[in-house]
Amino acid sequence: MDRLLVSLQLTDSAFPSGFYTLSHGLEGFAQERAVDPRSLPVLLHDLLRHGVGPADATALALAHRAATARDWEAVAAVDARLYATKLNRETRQAATRTGRQLLDLAAEVFGADGIVRYHRAATERRVPGTQAVAAGVVHAANGVPAGQAVASDLFAFCASFAGAALRLRLTDHRRAQTLLREAAPVVVETTKAALARELEDLGATTFAVDVMSARHERAEARLFAT
Repeated sequence: MDRLLVSLQLTDSAFPSGFYTLSHGLEGFAQERAVDPRSLPVLLHDLLRHGVGPADATALALAHRAATARDWEAVAAVDARLYATKLNRETRQAATRTGRQLLDLAAEVFGADGIVRYHRAATERRVPGTQAVAAGVVHAANGVPAGQAVASDLFAFCASFAGAALRLRLTDHRRAQTLLREAAPVVVETTKAALARELEDLGATTFAVDVMSARHERAEARLFAT
């Protein structure tokens, strides 16, 4: 039960890591009028299957495995590879800012040796400290199973995406809940795929998101960090 509570606490929107200040590319699509309420679920599912799943969720699973084995060189290798796949400045900054904040808070809240160790490495800029890898380290240190950790983080991504859609007026509160429920089978599918990948498989193939992110960086007005 305690492991479940840890997972819930880490993915709660009240946990101040900054993760819920991101639109995960959605604001860029909205600015370009490339998404509407009807296509919103399709975009979310594509992001899960081809973006966050092969990249962040896979990195979380690999980091969790390495941190459980206390192989900190392997954790750092996953961190470096994930950071290298972030092609735009704002996505790199968002990943490391939220990751380091997560480690900073988790070191204080949970205080486990592995968390404190990796927090120090990120603070000293010896590792990037991306959000997904930080989450893998924190979940592993608290004994949360890898599958539960990946699924929880993917659900947090979906909830953050739905929250961004609300603020961008692409949905309402009722339809946002339907959006989350319809994403559940895709989260399960994406979790299983992430757990089966190796380091060489890590990397997203969401080229439209990269383009939208590049345009979003130069937008005159932005509601979200990404």
